[in-house]
Amino acid sequence: MSKYWSEITKGVEPYVCGEQPKDKKYVKLNTNESPYPPSPKVIEAIKNEANEDLRLYPDPDCDKLRDVISKHYGLNKNQIFIGNGSDEVLAMSFLTFFNKDETIIFPDISYSFYPVYANLYNLNYKLAKLNEDFSIPFHEFLTENGGIVIPNPNAPTGRCLETKKIEEILKYNQNKVVIIDEAYVDFGGNSVVGLIKNYPNLLVVQTLSKSRSLAGIRVGFALGQEDLINGLNRIKNSFNSYTVDRVSNAAAIAAFEDQDYFEKCVNKVINTRETTVNKLEKMGFNIIPSKSNFIFITHAKYAAKELFTKLREKGVLVRYFNKDRIDNYLRVSIGSDEDMKFFIDKIKEIIDEIERS
Repeated sequence: MSKYWSEITKGVEPYVCGEQPKDKKYVKLNTNESPYPPSPKVIEAIKNEANEDLRLYPDPDCDKLRDVISKHYGLNKNQIFIGNGSDEVLAMSFLTFFNKDETIIFPDISYSFYPVYANLYNLNYKLAKLNEDFSIPFHEFLTENGGIVIPNPNAPTGRCLETKKIEEILKYNQNKVVIIDEAYVDFGGNSVVGLIKNYPNLLVVQTLSKSRSLAGIRVGFALGQEDLINGLNRIKNSFNSYTVDRVSNAAAIAAFEDQDYFEKCVNKVINTRETTVNKLEKMGFNIIPSKSNFIFITHAKYAAKELFTKLREKGVLVRYFNKDRIDNYLRVSIGSDEDMKFFIDKIKEIIDEIERS
């Protein structure tokens, strides 16, 4: 540990990304990326934007992108905040809305960046323990707190919390900000953007990384009443006014404008997910009901860690979490039909090998 590090640097435990190996070619089902390329209109927009204007700073307010997003969701553009991926938006949200002398709440099995942000900003937090079926413990959020963060759908489980329950949480916590992280909502989840007009304490965070095939571009955004957005802008402009570059802006605008392509890709992922679930269930796997572009699976006979290791040996990457209560589960991103057929074939091979040994 370096003597030059600050106490914060020494104490923080960074987020660990999904494995990105370079030793050979894998079927990559471990980081919830889209199996489909961006819209051709996005590629064209990127090419057009890669010109001599790159010597100039981008629009710090992302006005055109906010116009496009506001029309898509029926909001005004002053209710939109743009950031360099939803991770950055979430990080800025923790800093904007939560205080050190209060305790925020988020689920115990959830996006593992939340405790990283809390620790980085020296925030107190309480973990709301998921129910036995991995559903969100709704009543745990109807207690005194300094703010709430709920991923909906949740990760890594894929489960959704009903809109009416989120509304009850908003009503109970009218003096605190409730962040609903909707990174995966487009794959069958229930967005609560429609509640923004009635709840000034609601901030919805989304991303273009998953359903719009732009994980490599890094654009995320937050939706909320103007008071919340103004707060986020105060933090952003105290840190980096130019968070989104020219090329990313152009790509994001084109992605939103090509609604047909977006819907086609999302529907393909949903259909592939349901087909994969059906095949796994016939093999004896238990799958948590998912509204995401991934599934969370377990088998009573075969250890998840062993399956994870053997799948990697056979050229398939999935995600394994060596954590309490989920250490016998695998999170499997939904790839193309060809990817998932390969995955199923390798699972069958592994099971046959185990049975013969």
